[in-house]
Amino acid sequence: MGITEDSMSKSSQETPKPVISIDNLQVKFKTEGETVIAVNKVSFSVRAGETVCLVGESGSGKSVTSLSLMRLVEFGGGKITNGRMILERDDETEKNLVEADAPTMRSIRGNEIGMIFQEPMTSLNPVFTIERQLTDGLRLHTNLSVSETRDKALQLLKEVRIPDPEKRLYQYPHELSGGMRQRVVIAMAMACRPRLLIADEPTTALDVTIQAEILALINRLKHETGMAVLFITHDMAVVAQMADRVVVMYRGNLIEEGPVEDIFSEPQEDYTKALLSAVPQLGAMAGTSEPK
Repeated sequence: MGITEDSMSKSSQETPKPVISIDNLQVKFKTEGETVIAVNKVSFSVRAGETVCLVGESGSGKSVTSLSLMRLVEFGGGKITNGRMILERDDETEKNLVEADAPTMRSIRGNEIGMIFQEPMTSLNPVFTIERQLTDGLRLHTNLSVSETRDKALQLLKEVRIPDPEKRLYQYPHELSGGMRQRVVIAMAMACRPRLLIADEPTTALDVTIQAEILALINRLKHETGMAVLFITHDMAVVAQMADRVVVMYRGNLIEEGPVEDIFSEPQEDYTKALLSAVPQLGAMAGTSEPK
């Protein structure tokens, strides 16, 4: 049977455009007169409805890459010296984030790109209630009234399945457990329905049971919203559960990339093989993952 125009059109529709495309990204830091290349000409993309896991040891450049997408790396002394980061925006226009000015980045952070950080207590302000922290972004990026933002905050807590959400709105971060705090951080990141969610080691500080719940929550929200997810981790067991595609970094360089099945069954690089060998009973872990 020949390929018709209809089937070709359908096939193209089934492959979403990249939400973010990183092309030849290079990031440098100056330390005591020495210039360090933290990310060296890295290129990859993340499509709508897809989870790309960016993996590697500490110092591999994975977190610097994610912070570059938010242009937060500059606040830590880093400088983007080469490359492009193309974001497909809500209005279907494209924006090179490397060239974006400060007002544009403020409109994008928390709105079109959400981020979950590793330690929830560093993401939450201890002197503000959960309601205040959930509604700050909504007030900045939407035209909702005070009562509407409160209703939205309550809805967000329900979406991340926090028990007694009405009560939690009036509580402070120290009154919540670690797992609940991380759920609040996820709710904050999801408040404006971002096109891209960056999760930077979001379960490292949590115990195994809570970690599994948070990973399942991120997967569920991805399926419900169709957002793109860039998941930063050093844990290959987490990769087995979360990834559609895997990008492996080592000393600032992208050394291997491919579908998760290929990376796990036929890794090409010795470094990738070493990462995989560090996970006990890898097959059993992969077999218990939820459908992506």
